[in-house]
Order: sequence, then C-alpha cells, then structure tokens
Amino acid sequence: MVKMIVVLLAVLVVVIYYFGTRNHDYWAKRNVKHDPPAFLFGNNYKGFIGRQSFTEVANDLYNRFPTEKVVGFYRGSTPELYIRDPDIIRDVLNNDFAHFYPRGLGRNPKVEPLIANLFQAEGDLWKLQRQRITPAFTTAKLKAMFPLVVRCAERLQGVARDAAARFDTCDVRELMARYTTEFIGACGFGVDTDSLGNEDSAFRNIGRMIFATPLPILIKLMLWQLFPPLRSFLYVANPKVGDAIFDLVKTVRKDRQYKPSGRNDFIDLLLELESKGKIVGESVEHRNADGSPIIVDMEMDIKMMAAQVYVFFGAGFETSSSATSFLLHQLAFNPETQTKIQSEIDEVLQKYDNKLCYDAVAEMTLLGMAFKEAMRMFPSLGVLNRVCARTYTFPKLGLTIDPGVKIVIPLEALQNDEKYFDDPREFRPQRFTSEEVQKRHKYVYLPFGDGPRACIGSRLGEMQSLAGLAAVLQECSVSPAPETQRVPPVDSRSNVVQAVRGGLPLKLTNRR
Repeated sequence: MVKMIVVLLAVLVVVIYYFGTRNHDYWAKRNVKHDPPAFLFGNNYKGFIGRQSFTEVANDLYNRFPTEKVVGFYRGSTPELYIRDPDIIRDVLNNDFAHFYPRGLGRNPKVEPLIANLFQAEGDLWKLQRQRITPAFTTAKLKAMFPLVVRCAERLQGVARDAAARFDTCDVRELMARYTTEFIGACGFGVDTDSLGNEDSAFRNIGRMIFATPLPILIKLMLWQLFPPLRSFLYVANPKVGDAIFDLVKTVRKDRQYKPSGRNDFIDLLLELESKGKIVGESVEHRNADGSPIIVDMEMDIKMMAAQVYVFFGAGFETSSSATSFLLHQLAFNPETQTKIQSEIDEVLQKYDNKLCYDAVAEMTLLGMAFKEAMRMFPSLGVLNRVCARTYTFPKLGLTIDPGVKIVIPLEALQNDEKYFDDPREFRPQRFTSEEVQKRHKYVYLPFGDGPRACIGSRLGEMQSLAGLAAVLQECSVSPAPETQRVPPVDSRSNVVQAVRGGLPLKLTNRR
C-alpha cells in the first residue's frame, strides 16, 4: 500500500513537472527574446495570482523590450507572442487573417454555453454568427434606435443634475455604467431596467456579476490555463450569471410570443434568426479535396440566443461606461478643453431646438475627438488576442510559429508609445483631427480592433456614449473631488476588459 502511494505521488510529480515545463524552450529555439520562464507559471506568476491584470502584464513586457518587433512570453506552459510592430499587427489582424481567425479567449462552450457568443466563439461558429448578426448594426438600424438612446440620455441628464444639486461626490464610473445598462435594456431587449433610478436594479447587478473576479473564479481560471486536461469539464464563470441571462431570454422570448415584435432591437434580430431555421455558410476551418470551403450550418436555439445576449450585455455596458467615465475624469483635470466641448454642445443643440438627435451628435466633432483620445489613453480592452490556426511564417522576421501559439497585441502600450504619440500621457483631443490621423500608421490606434473580427458594435457604442456625454456636459461641469486620484489605479484582477479600482469620484456642478 505504501509503495503504491509512493508510486502514485511520483507519477503525480512527473505529470505536474511535465505540464509545468513543457514548451519552455519554444522561444529559445526560435531566437525570440523573452524572459526566462519559471516552473509551472512561465512568465505569468503575477497575472495568475491577481497582482497584475492582462493589460499590466502586456504593458510591462512591451516597455522592457523597446527595440524588438516581437517578444516571447509563457502563460504557464503556453507560448505567446507579443507583437510590437504595427506592420506585423496589420498582417495578423487583416492581411493574413486566415492564419489568425481564432481569438483564443473562449473556454469550452459545451461546458459553459454562454461562451458560444460572437466575441468568444471560434471558427465556423464565429463566422456563421458574424454574417447573420451584422445586419443589426447598419446605419439605418442605428438611426431607428436613436429615440431610445435619447430617452436614456435624458434620464441620465436628470440623475446628473440631481447629483450636482446635492453637492456630493459622484462616482461617474458607476453613473455611466447605470446609463449604459439602461440603454442596453431598452435598445437590446425592450426592457425598462430602471438602472438610473435604482443603482441596485436587477440589470445593474447582472453587470456587476459578469465582471466580478472573486478569488474562487481567479483560482479556477488559473487552473484552466495551467492544466489543459481540466478544460474539458471545468466551469470557470459565475453560474448565477448564466441563470440570470437564460431567465432574461426566456422571459422576453415568451412575452414576444416567440417571434419578432417590430421593435427592431437585438432580441428581435435573434428571434428572426431562430424563425429562419439553420444558418448556413461556407466554412472558415475546413476544405473539400479541391480546396473549396465545405458548407456548414448552425441552429440559433435558446442556448445560442442566450450567449449572444450575454456578450451584447457585458461588452456593451462595460466598455462604453469605462470609456465615457474616463473621458469625464480627464475633462475634470482639463477645464479649458471641457469648456470648449460644452460650447460646441450648446452651439450644435441650438440648431436642433436644444434636443439630442442622431445628426446633432454626429456634428459634435470636438466631443468625438475627446472620446477617441480617452480611448487611446485607457482603452477598455487593453490587449487584442488571436491564436495561430495553421503554421505561419512572419515575412518580416523569417519566424515560423505553430498552430496553437497565442498572439497578443499590447494595445494600451502601443497607444501610449511616444514613438507614435508625442507626450502620450497628456490629454490632447487634437490628435484626432483628420490631418493628424492621416499622418499616423493606422495600426497604432485600435480600440475596436480591426479586420474581420473588429468590434461589430463599435458605431453603436460610440453613438450611445457620445449621446450620454453630451447630455451630462450640457447640464453639468465636472471637477476633481477631494478623493479623486489624478491617475486612477487599475484593478489588477481585471481580465479582458480593464477596470479601475475604487471608481472615478468627481464633483458635478450645475451649469445653469
């Protein structure tokens, strides 16, 4: 019995050692600069224990190898390649997309059904969803949706006005999160969430759960990354999120009698896809003997609908609220720019009877430039991820990598590199005049990604963000509160989407 235990322990040690060191010579064999990997954790010890976010890890690596076009990294035993060169980034995201179509963020959708969403799905599942969901974000659909945006923005304006009247410090991060949650409920699902009227509304709590990273989830995520055999059955996410999303979809679907209601919102699109039966298209993964793509299909069933609602909800509210609140934070420390933006808002709205509308927001060019500058300094997604799908040789490097190698584009580091942006930590909206944009390499500013997997909802997110900002700044000015930190601390536990620790407290003052 004792001998058997000793043998089992020895086998366990060998297995752990194997998984903890395999591939740790991958970048050395290819002459790619990298830090020496440590047993089990590779180069990602601080990331695994929650001391550095994904973006902080990427920023650190980017800045420590300033002369390299690419840098190697090990997340556990998985080799990753961090791309620093804009031309190579263009090849990965666009020119050679056929080699890099997987995003590599999803886990197993058979274990976690919500992972089958458009953002995290891979291969044919992603391609079929993308071709059918794209029509939900046309210009005509956005214009038709704008009255709902205005209604939410007017509610936001009232809440901001009341906060200013109380002379209390206002957490604008929470304020804008409640606004975007209200918008998504109205424009996505036809539901009045009352998120602006009630900071503890059911919808707002769902949003908090989606992006919360308590210790148990952090541990499960670490185990999922370190030990590949666990990936076939380990459920990482908070199960309460899945239950809430499924209940939401079932309720709305039943209320609409399982068919489109004519609201032309996101749920209507999904119900329409469900009514049409299978989604059919050409495979991005598999080929016939003659090289032509095979035909594949998928069902838009209740699980698939819930997955799309999950990403529409999560990505929609978190990214927009992060970008808008960070802009307000910057304007609080740049009062001259804030005054110019408010003058522009006043001037434009006078042409439209002081009412927000689609055309009015489109004319607020300085506000739009300031929004882009805020996303440059603190992008909601601090990194972009891809995975090599088939053996690939980088033309500029002569470097060949294998399928399964992960690609990381350190977006925040790139957008704050003084090589591309003079005095990058200075808030300067003029960087985004058409003349300045044309001077720069296109692939040094990518807050919505690029190529076939670029953010499908970028125009919708920008539209509702600018409407909310215009509504707040029309009525209120923002300034630092006593507890406001000039550089907000990043939540080191944040994963794909960045978050700040402790919110963004500011002082709101009524302009009228």
